[in-house]
Order: sequence, then structure tokens, then C-alpha cells
Amino acid sequence: METLVCTTPGQFEYRKAEKPVLTPDHTIIKIKRVGVCGTDLHAFEGTQPFFNYPRILGHELAGEIVETDGAPDFTVGEAVTFIPYFNCGTCIACRQGKPNCCTTLKVSGVHIDGGMLEYISVPSYSLVHGDGLNFDELALVEPLAIGAHGIRRADIIAGEHVLVVGAGPIGLGVMEFARIAGGKVIALDINDSRLEFCREKLNVSATVNGLTDNVAGKLAEITGGDMPTAIIDATGSLRAINTAFSYLAHGGRYVLVGLQKGDISFSHPEFHKREATLMSSRNATRADFEHVIKSMKNGLIDPKTYITHRVAFGEVKDRFESWLDPASGVIKAMVSLE
Repeated sequence: METLVCTTPGQFEYRKAEKPVLTPDHTIIKIKRVGVCGTDLHAFEGTQPFFNYPRILGHELAGEIVETDGAPDFTVGEAVTFIPYFNCGTCIACRQGKPNCCTTLKVSGVHIDGGMLEYISVPSYSLVHGDGLNFDELALVEPLAIGAHGIRRADIIAGEHVLVVGAGPIGLGVMEFARIAGGKVIALDINDSRLEFCREKLNVSATVNGLTDNVAGKLAEITGGDMPTAIIDATGSLRAINTAFSYLAHGGRYVLVGLQKGDISFSHPEFHKREATLMSSRNATRADFEHVIKSMKNGLIDPKTYITHRVAFGEVKDRFESWLDPASGVIKAMVSLE
């Protein structure tokens, strides 16, 4: 089968590999779609934590079951996605129902090879029924589940102001699920075209440009002086993460969905006087995947909104680098293997 390997930062190479053989309690999936996400772009740049090379990227995946063992509820030929975070099942996090932050977690396309290939073998416990969704929709479930999980961590209350920092694909998913939870969503980014997308496609309550607006002043105006009671970072930018501490309302919660390599820093007195809550949000759970699928089926999310670029598998090597440029206008690039 054909695979696409990121050999070093900035370099891809198509390579032949053996098609996987069925093993106990695993399922072989013929990949149909691969969504390209920020993790893939950062890995290509060489800025992704928890990463080494060479690596086959790709964890936003949809396909068709070819062979299966240990999955009695699934059938050959069924359209599926899967939860690409493989956990041990026995550590403290797994025992507490948090397999998404397992102590030995292996994320497909990050710690282990992912889905930029024709066939993949995955643990059968990770399978998720397609439930009538098409391959495009199924490949979008995982990135949207990241946003759903972040909002679940934030425990959004209907009517409160939720500031989402970063209007990339993950941030857009965060905004969708903040809206579904009843939050008044404020989008903060430095890219006007992304902010326009938020207004026109996602119907967010307000947008703020971090370069041209007085951010603190505008947030105070939008919230009637209260400031946002929930902030979710989806940038992975150290500067953005550190700065957003000053935008948080007293008694508020700050959730880090975005990830970067360095140390965050903030004023302890300012944080302390707010009696603020700081938490991280890692990956997603089966409940989040199911919430996304249900939201799609109920028309609360339009998956077509996100896909701005389409390429065939054989074109990825030549096209991938262009998606690093904000001028490309890419929201979600979708790779087809049909």
C-alpha cells in the first residue's frame, strides 16, 4: 500500500509499505478521508510537542471496515471513524474514566503512525459507528470532539460570555459547542477573514481583532464590564495564552485546549484575587464523539462549513506546505483516498 511519511520537519516522502494483517481484537479500515489539522501542520513545521520523526501523520480519519475481530457490533463494509487515542485501560486516569489523558497514551499520527495511508489497523475498542454520516462528516468528528470536550471541561452555563481565543479549526469547534451549550460566544483572533467566517458561518455573538482592537476595552464593553467568565485558548501561542489571563472575569474559568512547548506565566496576585480556575483539556472521550455525531444529525452543526480545500492523496506532498500560509484561507483541508 501507499503511505505518506513526514521524514523530517518540512519534508514528506511517499513510501510503499505492507498492508496490515488482522490481529486479535483489531480492525482493519480502508481509509477514505483524512482531515488535516493544526497538529499535522505543527508537526510538519517541527513545533509539535510529544513528536518524533519519521512519522505518518493523520488522526482525523474516516473509512470502511475491511476485516474485524473483537467488534461484534460492527460489520465489514460499514462506514466508521475511530477514537485515535489508544489508552492502557489500567492507569489512574483510565480507572477514573479519563482514557483521553492516559499516562501512556498513544495518539495516532503523533506518538505512533497515523492515517496518511491506504489501510490502517486499530484496536477494535476505538471504533465509532458512522450512524449514517458520510465520510467527510465522519472525518470531522474528531476535531469537533476536541472542542466539545473543552466546553465540557469549562462547564458552560447558558447565557454566560465565553471568549474563544483562536479561530482555527479547533477554535471554531469550541465556538460551535459553546453556542450549543448556550454561551454567548466572543471570537478573538488576529485574522480578519477568520473573524468574518465566525460572524457569517457560526453566528458568534461578537468578534475581536487582537491586532487592531483594544482587546480588554472591547471585552469590557461586550460584557457590560464583567469580562468573560469562561476563556478557552485554542491557539497554542505562548503570547496569546499568557495575555488572556488578564481578560478573565473574577470567579472565571480558563481552559487551555491549545498546546505549546514552553512555560506559561501569569501574575499570581491577579490570578489569586479572581479566585480563578485554570485547567487543561486533552483530546476527547467517546461521550464527546457521540455528542458531535448527535449534533451533526440534529442539524446543530453544518460540517460542509469547514471544508475549504480538497486534495487527492497523491497531491498532499506538493500542497501541504501551502496550508501553513494564512493567506491560503484554509479552514479544513480534506484528503481523499477514493
